[in-house]
Amino acid sequence: MSEGQSGHARFVLPLLRPGMRVLALGCVPSGGAEDVRLLTSLRTATQPLHVVGADVDLDAARRARRALALSAVSTTDVVVASPTALALRSESVDVVYAHALLDRVREPQRVLAECARVLRPGGLLALSTPDWSRTRVKPRTANVDAALRGWTMLRRREGGDPAAGRHVEDWVRGAGFTDVRSRARFHHGADYRQLGWTIEAELAEVLRESGDHMDPQLASAARSAWMWVRGGPGEVSQCWVETVAVR
Repeated sequence: MSEGQSGHARFVLPLLRPGMRVLALGCVPSGGAEDVRLLTSLRTATQPLHVVGADVDLDAARRARRALALSAVSTTDVVVASPTALALRSESVDVVYAHALLDRVREPQRVLAECARVLRPGGLLALSTPDWSRTRVKPRTANVDAALRGWTMLRRREGGDPAAGRHVEDWVRGAGFTDVRSRARFHHGADYRQLGWTIEAELAEVLRESGDHMDPQLASAARSAWMWVRGGPGEVSQCWVETVAVR
């Protein structure tokens, strides 16, 4: 539900130096390995940047491995691992980067504690976290509002927090990181109708699975999303909070 992930990783590039070991946590997109490829763009012949992509989704990891093999990126590994239980040694990573992760997990503090464990002292944490409460959608009709409310309710019931970007600084400080810096960046380019279609599809899937116990609020939100998709064109500008901190 966002534009290509490679656009989100660009704020990390100035932090990287050849020879670093970078963990791209939860950053194996289903459609390829854009973030991981971008992070390896600073590699040199003598001091490659080594990137480890980690994701809990086995199928996504397999697709990413194939994509990286086809692009001849030899300084990258892809592993299957939970963000709260990484199969990495303590203090073995220079940078941890995570895009669209903390809004999807039930216990973001546990994820950040695991990031702190694998980072070397002085290592960097770089997060790109959405705040859907600040996303700009035009036109913002009654159907758009109702669909977004229903989708937000669904995400919270599943244990996530669509407005995680609002809280990420406090979470990072609570995990013991220092020199915490954040800024909000609005990314343009997400397709207006596609966003409505994605919300409609997610709500409809949950409603199908619920059978006779259909939630009337979610059903109403799904109908609103259906109307949104069939309306006119519009614009989406999604808010992402970019956070950098020191271990």
